[in-house]
Amino acid sequence: MSATADVVLSVSAIGKTYAQPVLGDIELSLYRGEVLALTGENGAGKSTLSKIIGGLELPTTGQMHYQGQLYQPGSRAAAERLGVRMVMQELNLLPTLTVAENLFLDNLPGRGGWISRQRLREQARAAMAQVGLDAIDPDTPVGELGIGHQQMVEIARNLIGDCHVLIFDEPTAMLTAREVELLFTQIERLQQRGVAIVYISHRLEELKRIAQRIAVLRDGKLVCVESMARYSSAELVNLMVGRELAEHIDLGQRQIGAPILKVNSLSRADKVRDVSFEVRSGEIFGISGLIGAGRTELLRLIYGADRADSGTIELGSPLRPVQIDSPVAAVRAGIALITEDRKGEGLLLSQSISANIALGNLPAISRAGVLDSQAERELAQRQISAMRIRSSSPDQVVGELSGGNQQKVVIGRWLERDCTVLLFDEPTRGIDVGAKFDIYGLLAELARQGKALVVVSSDLRELMLICDRIGVLSAGHLIDTFEREHWTQDQLLAAAFAGYQKRDALLHEAAPRTPS
Repeated sequence: MSATADVVLSVSAIGKTYAQPVLGDIELSLYRGEVLALTGENGAGKSTLSKIIGGLELPTTGQMHYQGQLYQPGSRAAAERLGVRMVMQELNLLPTLTVAENLFLDNLPGRGGWISRQRLREQARAAMAQVGLDAIDPDTPVGELGIGHQQMVEIARNLIGDCHVLIFDEPTAMLTAREVELLFTQIERLQQRGVAIVYISHRLEELKRIAQRIAVLRDGKLVCVESMARYSSAELVNLMVGRELAEHIDLGQRQIGAPILKVNSLSRADKVRDVSFEVRSGEIFGISGLIGAGRTELLRLIYGADRADSGTIELGSPLRPVQIDSPVAAVRAGIALITEDRKGEGLLLSQSISANIALGNLPAISRAGVLDSQAERELAQRQISAMRIRSSSPDQVVGELSGGNQQKVVIGRWLERDCTVLLFDEPTRGIDVGAKFDIYGLLAELARQGKALVVVSSDLRELMLICDRIGVLSAGHLIDTFEREHWTQDQLLAAAFAGYQKRDALLHEAAPRTPS
């Protein structure tokens, strides 16, 4: 695939420098109807390169050509008008507007200044059906949807209209297997239309399935642009990280003791229904389930971020009832929550690494109510080293870090507190293969210290790799709990669907019957 006529966009000697160079001398061509996988460790430059192509960043050096013409988009809107679109990890949605309004914000149907709500709903339903959002009312405010459903809305928005280059940045990080299949079907259709697709992901099995070529970035340099078929997954990982990685995680010697967290019949509306479980000291307890099953809602109830309708929580050894009516109460009781939405709820993006890690640790670095700046920097430097956070200094603004390094900042903050229960909601979302193993090692170390860990993940194999037990939520119910060595992927998946099948059966029985 080297014919010049097939090249829709090319980049030549592209470089980008912030406080230090993050991209250098990138040469790359995108072809019509082809999926190019773009991968590499966090901080390798993937998002920066895609933002340059998508008009969100200006290159420091080099130039681009699009359909034979010099291409210099000054904004994302300018790139989109030319037919270059991006589905980003950072969702480009307005939470107070409805799903339908977000989908067609730039082209609302109407006449004479009046919006046709009926046509808007019809067009929205058609767009939503393409990505499996049929069950959602298009008049629902986007802010009421979970992160996974918001991601599908963002994908649907970018599938509307005509485009020639489409960039996906970690599009499946929060999607279920069914939603991933729907996305891949759309990608195949886009290929048939001649759209050039850049697919950024750390999930190598996905890349091998849909991509024809792969480009690997390491430390801002392009180290490989080859046919996907030439490389095994292990070889690709080695190219990405520059070193070999184990295919399993050794959790080491741990002493799993008595329960130190017990959840009793916790419920909230139709999101979490009568959920009970316990977690022992030194144990990693996984929570699996489809998007919308109630996983995040359950963690928020335990953490006091939402009020439960009923149920109790017990903590400690021996277990004792505790009143968790707010996150402040949760932290005082020894519970930490590492949220799935690091940008919206976990970080102050405009502040430094030091300031972000200091959040929640102010008493330890203050003297007589005055912040000790030296202690703040030492705390940050300690976590930068321990978490291998790629940064220029503790003073670097968190918003300049890659997604994986931002997640490490969030986790590092909580490591400074002596919390006995740690709730991890999608801890490796958007994190590259090498960094994932760093996080797994960290979870193992916390377990060895006798902490009780609860881990929610959309990656079932991840849970099977690191957990001692896995509880499966389905339609708000805890369907079953599986022990290590006594589970299979098929069993876990079957449990994830079981609650919905039962609910659908009950709804069918309750539905009024039409006389024959």
